Amino acid sequence: MDHLTRDTDPPHQPDLPAPEAMLPEPAACYRALKSRDARFDGRIFVGVTSTGIYCRPICPAPSAKFSNCRFYPSAAAAQEAGFRPCLRCRPETAPDLGAWHGTSNTVTRGLALIAEGALDGEDTLVDDLAARLGIGERQLRRLFKEHLGASPIAVAQTRRVLFAKQLIHDTRLPMAEVALAAGFGSVRRFNETFQQLYQRPPSALRRKAVTAVAQGSVAAQGVVVRLRYRPPYDWPFMLSYLKARAIPGIEHVADDCYARTVALDNQIGSIEVRHEPAQNSLAVTIRFPCVRALPTIIARIRRVFDLGADVATIGAHLAQDQRLAPLIAARPGLRAPGGWDGFELAIRAILGQQVTVTSGRQLAGKLVKLCGNPLPAAQGTPALSMVFPTPAAVAAADLSALGMPNARRLALTHMAAAAQADPDLFRAAGSIEETIAKLCAIKGIGDWTAHYIALRVVRETDAFPASDIGILRGATPPGGIRPSPKELLQMAETWRPWRAYAAQHLWAADEALLEQKNAKGDRD
Repeated sequence: MDHLTRDTDPPHQPDLPAPEAMLPEPAACYRALKSRDARFDGRIFVGVTSTGIYCRPICPAPSAKFSNCRFYPSAAAAQEAGFRPCLRCRPETAPDLGAWHGTSNTVTRGLALIAEGALDGEDTLVDDLAARLGIGERQLRRLFKEHLGASPIAVAQTRRVLFAKQLIHDTRLPMAEVALAAGFGSVRRFNETFQQLYQRPPSALRRKAVTAVAQGSVAAQGVVVRLRYRPPYDWPFMLSYLKARAIPGIEHVADDCYARTVALDNQIGSIEVRHEPAQNSLAVTIRFPCVRALPTIIARIRRVFDLGADVATIGAHLAQDQRLAPLIAARPGLRAPGGWDGFELAIRAILGQQVTVTSGRQLAGKLVKLCGNPLPAAQGTPALSMVFPTPAAVAAADLSALGMPNARRLALTHMAAAAQADPDLFRAAGSIEETIAKLCAIKGIGDWTAHYIALRVVRETDAFPASDIGILRGATPPGGIRPSPKELLQMAETWRPWRAYAAQHLWAADEALLEQKNAKGDRD
């Protein structure tokens, strides 16, 4: 926001915008800008007519006059309006909160597909994206305009530009690989886009002291990307959750770091994730032979670590219930961990039916040994040596060695067949009810498993496995009577549309009570 004129300060601090509103009133947006209110970072972007630049509300440059400011609900909307990204506050590093701007499930699903590259390449069409979402192109454009202030193409183009800008600034990737990783159809198009937006070639945006690594070195050396979140973030909980469920050979948690193997499109790699609390970021090291896969890998990391959640808004809503208020206060940064892969999570959910977390992890380890694939010797380590089996491998395997009841073994086979038949099996349907119905149509999948899959992988924020014993125990008042699943569902009506986060808080409360009981037993 260079060379801007100052204006008078607003009389009071702005309130957080309601989740259903696309934007607060312009005066509230301006107060957030003047006060550099970090609560609005990722929620609003300001375009300055006197410079043609758009910024985050926390930009360190002097604020522009109110009359020169235009406010947008997304970076894509600002860019589509003709503004270019600020080089000081770097919009590409803002928390990714696009899915929270609107209440449209279709928009959320569309954003997830775009993040995975659904509109990348020269031949991709909005028609194809709309078809995958089950609606018409005109309706999709209308929904994106209503909830994000920009068209699907503008959202995809902005994502490409900002991701490329982040890779230029934060990594040593050669420019050709930056273009491929960001989803540009060609290096020529990449250069043209940056020349148009920044009035300079992309290489001019990289610090002169930085020397690019050799092309094709990402698989061995790795590339480090920082993914921002809006604080607070309960990292100890997230790491303990992942550690308790880590499948031997697939995942490893040690030294405050989560690592796992990655298999995409018949290629294999790995990731490491560390917390950088001072930067409100996760530092992710990705080692993978194809840079084009970076957007998909990063989208999955965001899902696993729930980086898009606005826990302040969610917590404020849930804390209106006096039963949840003390849980929210105790763990304000609690997130709902996601699953790395839809099929993997579904199999883990079936293996975890009616057994402890430890038993479910042990069964998953047996399954990986039975039909998983080993990493090549050059890529493997003592901690990471296998990749999770494919649906085809599970469908063809003799699962009797798992020592499970026949009904659950058949459920594994049916799930594998369903995943092979429907590539979009683990994507959200039109509503939470439709998503659950689609999953329950698979033999051996009941309401609990369907809601668990919807919560962890489909990222349905309103999924709620009400029959889960941990949730029921967590919802039991001290000295009170445990509610029935039906009673809990009635209780949870006011928690919509974020029942999934209420479930996570109840699970955490149950685990805390169990730990207290075990500690007391040890003392006794």
